[in-house]
Amino acid sequence: MRLAAKDLHFGYRRHPVISGASLALEAGELVCLLGVNGAGKSTLLKMLLGLQRPDRGSVTFDGEPLAALSRRHLARMIAYVPQVHAAPFPYTVRQVTLLGRIPAAGLFTAPGAADLERVHMALEQLGILHLADRVYTRISGGERQLTLIARALAQEARLLIMDEPLAGLDYGNQVRLLARLERLTADGYGVLMTTHDPNQPLSGCQRVALLMNGRIAADGAPDKVLTPAAMFQLYGVHVELLRAANGHGIAFRPFTPELGPDFSNRL
Repeated sequence: MRLAAKDLHFGYRRHPVISGASLALEAGELVCLLGVNGAGKSTLLKMLLGLQRPDRGSVTFDGEPLAALSRRHLARMIAYVPQVHAAPFPYTVRQVTLLGRIPAAGLFTAPGAADLERVHMALEQLGILHLADRVYTRISGGERQLTLIARALAQEARLLIMDEPLAGLDYGNQVRLLARLERLTADGYGVLMTTHDPNQPLSGCQRVALLMNGRIAADGAPDKVLTPAAMFQLYGVHVELLRAANGHGIAFRPFTPELGPDFSNRL
């Protein structure tokens, strides 16, 4: 199961946003997409989801053009998990998750036993079954994000595209959510997530892609892609990479060049 974008170009009113970007996602991998504000991350996600047609280039699912596949078929293969979701009614967590069954059951079909079982399994898989009857708008941000992921799992999609799923969460919820995403990839799901924090991919992503000037400037293992030089090129800040005893990078620490990287130890 593979979703692939090749040489995508897109612009708004002759203003180029994406200029030759290529990126792929396969089942069983967790991929982080980094880029500054306005780099075109959301636009790239829309094209991967088939919601925005590129001016040039192609997006394929298992070799078939997305345009040749029905929306209902795509919805059963690829799910979108937004950063923010405002429920218009006081739905319970179970009801929000049940919305993921629409592509399979149909919009005007009452959910059957199989649909309810799938929802039960999705909530249990993410460890939030105990929240099933809680009102979605009255749970924490981390729990709401897990509910949206449960909705995607109930959809039975194997590829999940997430727009900054860790944004707005406290550190504890970020760690717990990343651990959940790692377990999903171990179960054979493919996850592509955008993030602004270069520290997050160091602790779980198998691949990191950097979106710069409308193109994927680097795509590979975090230890190869996330270098201090790449962070300066991407964000314009000087950082040093702190490493664990085994040599793997664990966090970036910013510093002022005039004072040197060890100045923060004297603050």
